[in-house]
Amino acid sequence: MRQFTAVVNPTAGGSTGTAALLPLARLLREAGAHLDTEYSRSLEHAREVARRAGEQGRVVLAVGGDGIAGCVGGALSGTDTLFGLVPAGRGNDFARALGLPTTPPALAELLLHGTPKRIDTIEVESAVHHRTAVLGSVYAGVDAVANRHANTSRWLRGAASYYAGGLRAVATWRAVDYRITVDGVLHERRGYTVVTANSGYYGFGRLVAPGARLDDGLLDVVVIRDAPRRLFFAVMNELKTGAHINRPEVEILHGKEIRIEANREIPYGADGEVDAVLPMTARVQPGALNVLC
Repeated sequence: MRQFTAVVNPTAGGSTGTAALLPLARLLREAGAHLDTEYSRSLEHAREVARRAGEQGRVVLAVGGDGIAGCVGGALSGTDTLFGLVPAGRGNDFARALGLPTTPPALAELLLHGTPKRIDTIEVESAVHHRTAVLGSVYAGVDAVANRHANTSRWLRGAASYYAGGLRAVATWRAVDYRITVDGVLHERRGYTVVTANSGYYGFGRLVAPGARLDDGLLDVVVIRDAPRRLFFAVMNELKTGAHINRPEVEILHGKEIRIEANREIPYGADGEVDAVLPMTARVQPGALNVLC
């Protein structure tokens, strides 16, 4: 029988992290599994707890949104530790990419008896991150500004906070000159954003990289080039379905190592957290994470 350690972000989704774990914990314990619960005080504390539990041979569960998922999953990247995800945040984009069930009984069944699968992660290197592994995507540009606004919104939650954050970010945006080096080949582009994606989803269910696969050993690089603001809002709307990739202003590149630089200080984020600025290098780590999905 599997033994679990749940790493909980107590503030995820307006403090729903703990509430999401309760019915699942009851089902796991009724099935005979042992479950410890650890509440994270910070992302670094969550990483420490995850690594320690993994070294003890336990299945490590990230309970919360994309921030805690990327933090815990990243900490376990390159190990054989089993990783599970209990979605309880605002976006839950990585859980969506994994196709996780949304009801406690189905999720409990998966965690108890599911077959592990090896998936890729992204190693991010910059002046701030040095070398850190993340799961879903790294995004540099207007979307990082929008996500920062969404994360600090006091009045809005969920999709509304992302949409309002996007409006605010685009209203004051000036196009950026990006230098994007993909496996040694330089691409110079002027635009709104560059998204380096391991997973197809980001920004509360937006299908930014429809062709991205978690286990193909490649990163999809989505570039949204400079265009009138009205056109960018149309692209934002099409992100719901992935239809934006048919527009000439959207370019998709593929590679294993992506270096992104800009002509001014541009923030970038990873898995819902925004705390750094370009330049940044992202490298795919094939099959680095052992996940229940």
